[in-house]
Amino acid sequence: MLLYFLGWFVVLLGSWLLFARRRSPGPQPLAEPPRVSILIAARNEEAAIARCLRSVRALAYPHQQLEVLLGDDGSTDATAALATATMQGFAGSFRIVPIQHTLGAARGKANVLAHLARAATTDYFLLTDADICLPATWVQGLLGYLQPGQGIVTGLTVVRGPQLFHQLQGLDWLVSLALVQVVSDRGQPVTAMGNNMLITRQAYQATGGYEQLPFSVTEDYELFRAVLARGFGWRNVFHPAVLAESLPVATWGQLLHQRRRWLRGVEALPWFIQLGLLLYASFYPMLLLAALLWGAPTALALLGGKMLAQGLLAFTAFRRLHLSPPLRLLPAFELYTLALTASLAWFRLTRRPFAWKGRLYRE
Repeated sequence: MLLYFLGWFVVLLGSWLLFARRRSPGPQPLAEPPRVSILIAARNEEAAIARCLRSVRALAYPHQQLEVLLGDDGSTDATAALATATMQGFAGSFRIVPIQHTLGAARGKANVLAHLARAATTDYFLLTDADICLPATWVQGLLGYLQPGQGIVTGLTVVRGPQLFHQLQGLDWLVSLALVQVVSDRGQPVTAMGNNMLITRQAYQATGGYEQLPFSVTEDYELFRAVLARGFGWRNVFHPAVLAESLPVATWGQLLHQRRRWLRGVEALPWFIQLGLLLYASFYPMLLLAALLWGAPTALALLGGKMLAQGLLAFTAFRRLHLSPPLRLLPAFELYTLALTASLAWFRLTRRPFAWKGRLYRE
């Protein structure tokens, strides 16, 4: 057990040191800004779509070079009307694409993106979600990191909101993305984020598109794997130029359904990454065992060490993005992480169906 905790702290502190030592340089300037297609899937997003599209209109990129395609996936609310009103007078191209049939094996969001990719007329597809607020530098940021031979460039996303529950989600996201960046910087592809991603038309079409890919509720990871399998390169970027902001989920139940969907992607990762995640999640059971064997003071000291190590990583990640590190949340974050880990384990073992955009999916 002593070796477990020693190894755990060595890995986390080593990850922090690797992350702290390596910074993503700024994006390269663009000599000639190319036309790009922004693809947004939407289903009953009347509460969020105007915010998203206002950020599109605020992009510091020539609007004449922007093609914005919104896929309306059977919305029964005012999504389309609000989108139309928000984009009224937009200098670029804007179109709502009604999704009325299924293409090949695609379903849900993958089907929407399959339709949008067919409708797009440029060589660069920039994917985001309806609940995302984009930074003004987003387009030139992603394009500025694209190198010859690469098919995908992934930015990063932080959750922002006024409530404690929202802020804990934000801390969770950014610490997780910092760990993903450490692994990515070592040359190991982990994943791509479908709410903040550039994919070239060449790479997308080489996979056959979503209509040819096996259906997955983590459609971004399925596409990422297919692009890499066709020999294209990839890049994950941790830089303010490509930092988007997501709305938080509102309830604990919605959070569980969101994370259960993500867990499907985790289950497809290489075994050694899954093993590392399992060891990370096993900290609390091992801490309980340490309390029984070594006493409560030792267990509390180990917990304090964990909070310190995670705090260092969080501090560095937030400061790198010019954000204020929410270190006051670290005690509450331990309770949040423990509850989320236990709840997800129950969700997985009971094989309960999970909801995604108003639809149920099963194992």
